This record gives sequence, structure tokens and C-alpha cells, in this order.
Amino acid sequence: MDGGSSPAIRSTCPYCGVGCGVLLQPDGLGGLDVRGDPDHPANNGRLCSKGSALGETVGLMQRLLAPQVNGADTSWDSALDLVATRFSDTIARHGPDSVAFYVSGQLLNEDYYVANKLMKGFIGSANIDTNSRLCMASTVAGHKRAFGTDTVPGTYEDLDEADLIVLVGSNLAWCHPVLHQRALAARKARGTKLIVIDPRRTASCDGADLHLALEPGSDVALFNHLFTQIYEGGALDKAFLAHTNGFNDTLREAYGSRSQVTGLSDADITRFCRMWMGTERVVTIFSQGVNQSSSGTDKVNAILNCHLATGRIGKPGCGPFSVTGQPNAMGGREVGGLANMLACHMELNNPDHRSAVRTFWEAATIPEKPGLKAVDMFRAVGDGRIKALWVMHTNPAVSLPDSDRVRQAIADCPFTVVSDITAATDTARLADVLLPATAWAEKEGTVTNSDRTISRQRIALPAPGLTRPDWAQLAEVGRRMGWKRQFDYQTTSEIFREYAALSGIAGRFGLDFDISAFTDIDDPDYDALPPTHWPVTKNRTGGRFFADGQFFHRDGKAQMIPVTHRPPAAKTEPRFPFRLNTGRVRDQWHTMTRTGLSPRLSAHLAEPFLDIHPADATRLALSAADLVTVTSPVGRSILRVRITGDVQPGQVFAPMHWTGETAPSARIDALLADVTDPISGQPETKAGVVNVAKFEAAWYGFAVSRQPMRLTSEYWALATTNAGHRAELAGMTATADWETAAREMFNLSDATVSSITDTARGTARIAFEADGQLLAALFVSPTPVAVMRDYLATLPGGPAADVLIGRTPADVPDPGPMLCACFGVGVNTIVEAIETDGLVTVEAVGTALQAGTNCGSCRPEIAELLSSMTHREAAE
Repeated sequence: MDGGSSPAIRSTCPYCGVGCGVLLQPDGLGGLDVRGDPDHPANNGRLCSKGSALGETVGLMQRLLAPQVNGADTSWDSALDLVATRFSDTIARHGPDSVAFYVSGQLLNEDYYVANKLMKGFIGSANIDTNSRLCMASTVAGHKRAFGTDTVPGTYEDLDEADLIVLVGSNLAWCHPVLHQRALAARKARGTKLIVIDPRRTASCDGADLHLALEPGSDVALFNHLFTQIYEGGALDKAFLAHTNGFNDTLREAYGSRSQVTGLSDADITRFCRMWMGTERVVTIFSQGVNQSSSGTDKVNAILNCHLATGRIGKPGCGPFSVTGQPNAMGGREVGGLANMLACHMELNNPDHRSAVRTFWEAATIPEKPGLKAVDMFRAVGDGRIKALWVMHTNPAVSLPDSDRVRQAIADCPFTVVSDITAATDTARLADVLLPATAWAEKEGTVTNSDRTISRQRIALPAPGLTRPDWAQLAEVGRRMGWKRQFDYQTTSEIFREYAALSGIAGRFGLDFDISAFTDIDDPDYDALPPTHWPVTKNRTGGRFFADGQFFHRDGKAQMIPVTHRPPAAKTEPRFPFRLNTGRVRDQWHTMTRTGLSPRLSAHLAEPFLDIHPADATRLALSAADLVTVTSPVGRSILRVRITGDVQPGQVFAPMHWTGETAPSARIDALLADVTDPISGQPETKAGVVNVAKFEAAWYGFAVSRQPMRLTSEYWALATTNAGHRAELAGMTATADWETAAREMFNLSDATVSSITDTARGTARIAFEADGQLLAALFVSPTPVAVMRDYLATLPGGPAADVLIGRTPADVPDPGPMLCACFGVGVNTIVEAIETDGLVTVEAVGTALQAGTNCGSCRPEIAELLSSMTHREAAE
């Protein structure tokens, strides 16, 4: 920073559960400079591409700035009176279980706490659940079965000290890049081995010692086999077994598993077992590929069983490690944001816990039974049991399985409130009341990351318009519903102190979550709170759990859980022969309400796609860039084909990010049935069944525009660019007048037009300009349009000459599709440097162009590019 600038503000990244520290520097114009915090223990200064681009997402684009009722702006007083009255009336007529909150890992701990207190303590229902149910509920259930409570045993430092890291259902390189860089640093420093267990080849496989492309859903069979080999191979820690129960039953069940269902070779399975058993310091990282399953809890316990049997838990460099998808998924678990828990890891079904919480809150009652988990909650909205719904910072009309049914349920709900930072989401468009919330960098509080580190989020920008923090909205509704004293909060520090005091009660019950040392924290110390691992008590701060063999079941022992392989709930059949896997891409996050605002994040993969194996593509007569219709028993989507050997024959993969705002025909969760794990309630979103067929479009299009477009064709996918917007299009019926259609699409009734149209061939190229500047252009063809998309996307707002050529002039360099989002380096730039400068390694490319030197998530693609060029030269 310049010597005269103000000190940077320390805060926390709002994306994944890594919880990276960031340094924020306001520019005085509403923008932010964002850098990694070198002193934060989660990232030591590193940021991924998404975190690096946070400064591009903080403007007032699409912001909701005033409360709205039925689409019209109103005052806070009017809106909150309506919310309090409608919820109170609904409860009076139909009982407390007729209302529900659906909350989010985007909430801070203080927001979560007030929401949980209002619903469970005063409304008197447990119908509050979080979108974290979709990402880590199976881990919570597995932890509780094994350990007696939801405890993450280790810390990120274990990645630095491990000798073997096993990634199970985790594309760490793309979804948690900063942690992946720690793993690679350990590999370089101490020779740490890396095993990836995943049905498809991902970026995390780059440089891995072993990739086990197991059959979807067969993780239990693999880890049960490992358990038997631990027994036969003498790798048991007999001293540690004295701290466990259930070994014999677990072993008996494990012997009943057939490792053949994994689809792996005997040689690969043997190598995996030998590497795991022969390495003392093993960290097994697992994520959504384990959790998002109808047998997700059993998968978690199969992994935990192996670590318990060997005593490889709670010690430096070893242990099972769940990594979460949201910045405060862990905090939601701690504060009681799940429908089946109380705050501070206390239990709804424990009368002593209920009584203690009721007394502490001075509440009339605490519900005795769990509330409805996410999928069941929206079923209840759909069938009329829930009549008033409050959704906070999440988009269930897109993100829940069978999302078309969920969308209809929300639309039919008698009263729906949505708190968010934008009205431009699929869910917000269905609301009766919209409440404008402060966004990241405008609000303060705490979050908890995947390794139990509590970090501060701090205010760096003023709250725009009439926006308010979520805790303030909730507290005001609580006061208006009659509980003035219990919700008389003025600051987040008050809420945090109350939360810490309640955790002391949990500690006295012998539970793990205890931050009671913060009960009397004053405002200056809260403001200055550094990243801190919990627990935080008078006697202990942070550290690992369970190395001492002390667990949280009544007898103090861990419980091994006998588990049996169960295949995915949906079965492939002739009508639906493909197994559908879903997940994330490198530079987008959730439903893109934030990352979609960043041009460089949208440039890497600008439209939704379906990965399919070459053999399957040949059988279906599909070519690269074709569109396909993907049909399941519950829905239909249209996606662009990517032909790749990264997926196995009979399997396809599609990303989860696109919505009705960005690509309405590509909403992937519309294809997924609402099957859930019977214990955790987490839906199975990685093992659907689908049919794939070519989408026989009459025309294809590509468009660029300075201003927003009106898109109505059967297929369209929209992305943000530095110059405005770009869109892919396709339709079933061609028009005879593309110029008129283009004017309507771009809302340019009077602009000057240039066009090249060939009616016989069905092609059209149309450009609109004013004062010599390009406003918009449309390219239409009966086959996928062949133009230089990344070049054309830069042109709106600039000179209009030569745009209809559809490619760069000879004297203009074309960087090509974005490959490194952190530094904005395109494929063609890298290719030219490789050819011109004779670069032969990823490190050399980084030295020359910076590509791959920040978060490193593009390094596998650079390596693949180098490999393909080497093979091409060898063939020549």
C-alpha cells in the first residue's frame, strides 16, 4: 500500500469453508482492493481465483436497496410489521410448525444465533434448517455417531505434516485451492504422497500418485475392504482400540463387503491399502462426493472406522478431515442452524439440554422434536403444512433437488419472505416480501472455518441504501412479535457474548464446543479478535481432539459403526442409461450471485456443459460443441457437450452453478430426484440417472452487447464481460428477419445497423453501432457458430469496424479463452510463449507469464497444454 493510505482492514473471504483471511483497502469510490492476509493461519496470504476477484463483485450491480412488498418499494417499518404480523397470525391459526426459516452458510455466527433463538426458543418450532444441509450434514451425522458430537479432530497444519493425503470425493484443486496448495507444498517439502478417489479425473489428479476412479457410490465397499486389510495386515493400534466400541461388529460387516463393486482393479486396491496402512501420518480429506449421497453418513463412518482402528486421529499429520463448501457452514453447525440440533452442539432430544437452553434464553418452551430438514421442509411448503417461509441468503428454487417442484412450492406458499442482497435470483422473484441485507464487506461478525477457526468479518464499505444486517432484521421481527427484552440487541458483540456464555453451559455438559472464555469479551477486544481455534476456555485454546482417546459418548469411548455398501438410490435403465455426477467449476461458486459479476471469473467456462466420454459421444453421434437434451425421471436440461476422457463410459458430469437468471434450461438440480440419506437428510446429488440426446436446433447464435439482453430462445446462457455481456443461443425455429429479432433482443430500435445475411444458408451477422462505437452484435448459423468469442466479447463500447468478420484482425493479438483467472492469461498467450520461448514446464510458464503462480488451480490445465503440445510435436 502507499505510505499515505489507511491501514488495510482484516476480514475473511466469503466463499468456501477454507476461511481465508483477506486484507481490504477501500478505494474511496465504492470499490475494494483485496489481498490475501499473510498472517491468517488458514491461507498465509494465498487466495484462489475467486477470492482474488472479490473486488470486482462489491458494486451496486443488481443490489436490493430497499424493502419491497409485492414488488414495490416500502419502508422498513411497513415491511417488518407485515412479516411479524403474518408469522404471528399463521402461528396463532395453525401452530408453530406451520412456519419455517431456511437459512444459509452466508450468515455470520451472530445472524445464525438470533435466527435459531427466535425459531426454537420463542416461535417454538425446530423448523429452521440451512443450505449447509446440502453439503455437510452427512459429516455431522457421521461425527456424532462415531465421536458423540460433531467434532472436527484436526487442523490445517495436519496437511503440512502428513506423509499421505487421500482425497475422497474432493476436487480440492478447484474447490479448495488454497488447501490444495498446502498439500502440494508438503509434497515438495517432505515427499507427501497423494491419492485421489473420485469417479472422474479432476484437476486434483494432476501429479497424484494414484487415482482410483471407483464406481459412483462405492466408497463404503472400498473403505470396508481397507478395514479388513488393516486387521489382516497388523496395522491395528490395539492400545487405541481400548478407547473404542464396536470393532468386532464393524469387522464382521466389513468382511461382508465386496470390493469388486468399486470397479477398480485388484492391483490398484492393493496398492491403495498398502500405501494407507504403511504410512503413519495419513490425512483423509473428504467432501461432497462423500456427503452428497443416499448413503453419505455410512461413507463418512467407513472412513472414520479406518482412522479409529489405527489410532490415526488427533495427532500431527493424521486424521479424517471434512472440508466444507461455505464460509460459515461450520458456524451454522455450532450455533444450531440445523433442524435437529440446539446451539453449541446441544441436542434437541436431550431434556437436560432443552431445559438449560430454555432457562438461559428465558423462553417459554423449546421444541422436543427435530424440525423439518431442507428437502422435507420444502415438501411441507408444497403440500401446505408450512404456510409462512423466511429464506435468508440462499436460492432453493435452484439449489435443491427436484428444483422445479421446489420452485412451484415457493410460488404457492401463502407468505414468503426473502432476505438477500439482490432481487435477481430465482427464489427472490417468488417472494412476497424482500428484505435488503448488507453484503460481505458491509457487515461484521464472526465465521468458523473447516478447521474450527473463528475469524472476524469486518466492515470495509458503508451499507448502501436501506440495507440492514440480518441479525438486526431478525431481532426487530422478534421484538414486534412480542419478545422485546429477549431480542434487544444493539451490536454483534452483544450477541457474540451471549453465544459464548451459552457455550459455557454446553461445556459443563461435557460437550466439545465451548468458547466461554469470550463471555466477557469487551467491544475493543471483539473488534480486534484474531483468528482463533475453538475450544476457547479458561483451561484450553484450540488444538486437536481425540489423540488422548477421550470422546463424547457417555462412556467416553468412540463408536465404530458397522456399515454396508448400498448403491445409489436411482438405478440406470434403458430409458436413463447414464449416471449423472454434478459439482463445481474452478471460478464459480454456488448460483453465481457474486462470482457471476466478475468478468474474469466468467471467462474461464462461460456456459454450462455436459462432460461425456468419447465412446459415448461417438455412439450418440455427438460432436464437440453440440447441444444435448439431458432428461431424467424428474426434469430436463439443455447443455453444451464437452467430449473428454475425464469421465468414464456411461457417466456424465455437469456443473451446478447456472440458474434461471443465467441459463434457465441448464438448471442441473431440476434433473435430480429428492432422494436423501435416511440419517442426515442430505440429498443425493452426484448419482442421478439421465438420458442424453442431441438437441436438434434450427439455429445457433452468439451475441455480445454493451447493455443487458432480452433472451427468449429455447437455449441461452449469459455471462458478464468487461465490455458488457456475452450469450450463447439456440432455438428450434429460425426467424425470417434476424435484424428485427436482434433489435428486440438488444432493445436497439434506432441504432445504426450493419449486416451480412445469407438466407439460403441460414446465416446472419448483425452489428449495431452509435457514434462509431459498437453497441451489440449477433452471429447466427444453422450449426454451432464459429467465431472468436473471447475477442468479440471485448469489442462492445469500442470501435465498430470489422466486427462482422468474427475474428481478430491480423495485426491484433488474440489471447484466446481465459486459462488463468488470477492474472487474466489466455490460452493463446500461453501457447505463444511456449512456442516462442521454448517453455517446457509449468514453473517456466509461471515465471514468464505469472499464470499458475497464485492459487495454482490452473496449473493442471497448463500442464495438460504443455503435454498436448509436446505430443503434437512428437507426432509431427
